[in-house]
Amino acid sequence: MAKRKGDEPQPGSPAWMATFSDLMNLLLCFFVMLFAMSNMDEQKLHDMVASMNNTISIFDAGSTAIGDGILISNGMSQLNELDQYINSTGKTADSESQSQQMEQHEDIPDNVTAEQLQEALDALQVQENEETAESVREALQESSIGDQVDVNFTAQYVQLTMSGALLFESGDAQLKEDAKAVLDRVGTVLERYAKGTVEIEGHTDNVPMSSARYPSNEELSSARALSVYYYLVDHTNLDPADIQHAGMGDRHPAASNDTPEGRRLNRRVEIRIYNPS
Repeated sequence: MAKRKGDEPQPGSPAWMATFSDLMNLLLCFFVMLFAMSNMDEQKLHDMVASMNNTISIFDAGSTAIGDGILISNGMSQLNELDQYINSTGKTADSESQSQQMEQHEDIPDNVTAEQLQEALDALQVQENEETAESVREALQESSIGDQVDVNFTAQYVQLTMSGALLFESGDAQLKEDAKAVLDRVGTVLERYAKGTVEIEGHTDNVPMSSARYPSNEELSSARALSVYYYLVDHTNLDPADIQHAGMGDRHPAASNDTPEGRRLNRRVEIRIYNPS
């Protein structure tokens, strides 16, 4: 039986190879286009790789893989070792932190009591607050209000005290215009030195207070503390969440209420800068 003409093998490559070649050419053109569109600075890339390799290298001693062998060839077994390595790295960091804390306290004798440790801590905070108080005094002097604001300190805080007559009219809680300039400069000092909680307390003398707006010294002292609070919040960058205010009435006198001078000293506003520690 004679073969038909269509049964004879056709010369050239198979059809699938032509399709595959077209696909490869398209992919090559695609990646060439991406490379041409990119704006890679080869020198910067080289410097970055070198810097990371020298400073935050993951592998020890320049190894190309974790454990024995090559990462690609070992496959999934090295993923387990990677997890162990990361966990051990975290534990190492924790242990180094604990070691540093132990080194800070290694000079403390074993027989020291809690009371003695508290006394030592108080002494340290007193020293810190004394230095802060001195810096605050100098800042107030530079602002020309050093004679209008008294500065004291304890182990817990540095205290700025302003006379009630400086800030308010008698029996009133609205700030004087002259007082606002003083509070502006006080606010600048607070922004610089207040690293923790700031507390504003209003105080009065023991002369009974009775008016339609302020029925007692408690309401008057609270209103005065609140007026200072609102002014500082509106005119400084202090975080309102870190500022507290309270009215103390005549419950915490700074001097005797038996003399006019003592009552004058008791009418005051105190601003306390608490030690963050």
